Amino acid sequence: MAVTVSVVVPFYNEEENAPLLAEKIEHVFEALPDYAYECVFVNDGSVDATRAALDALAARNPRIRAIHLRQNRGQSAALVAGLRRATGDLLVTLDGDLQNDPADIPAILALLADHDCVCGYRANRRDTVTKRVSSRLANAVRQWAIGDGLRDTGCGLKGFRRKCVEHILPFNGVHRFIGALMRMAGCSVVECPVRHHPRVHGKSKYGIHNRLWRGIYDLFGVRWLQRRYVTFEVEGEDSR
Repeated sequence: MAVTVSVVVPFYNEEENAPLLAEKIEHVFEALPDYAYECVFVNDGSVDATRAALDALAARNPRIRAIHLRQNRGQSAALVAGLRRATGDLLVTLDGDLQNDPADIPAILALLADHDCVCGYRANRRDTVTKRVSSRLANAVRQWAIGDGLRDTGCGLKGFRRKCVEHILPFNGVHRFIGALMRMAGCSVVECPVRHHPRVHGKSKYGIHNRLWRGIYDLFGVRWLQRRYVTFEVEGEDSR
């Protein structure tokens, strides 16, 4: 029986990118006969034609499910909403702006054979100077504060076994701390180099304010959580 994979993508004002991303994902899985897949595309209250684009994709392809948040709640909310509604044995997350490359999905899936969580890191970032500098500073402060050992928590390309979803807490900014949460929960985490492309369509939603300063603010909450987090195992349940 084929392993099922849920590809979860949050979208906010990405009407031009959504159809292109769906096509790329379909092409990747055509070459992976051992995997069945679904796409869980989450519209985070977009104010452009993203909703219509996702509905059109879902109408044409039964593997695509369009989920619409009533209001714009941010990347973390859209990501958690999609992960909780995914049905796959394995889950892969991507950003909706085409800067992540679906061609890296096979490498993520291969590592999930031996690990609970795979965190992509952008080996050759194609961002603006402002985004690269703010990300570098935030990563340095994060390592000092919580020491998760991950080099690029802002990368949207990640993979999980299903058991990981219950450990992804729904707070604003959680998408930057998923690897840390997995390690708190005792899950095995590995990094994987992935490609990164410059944005072609649409506008970036992040800058100094909501990438650097808010990320540093969130560190205090995650650091507290590290000291209070509890895990447990129930007899007779599969640890995978």
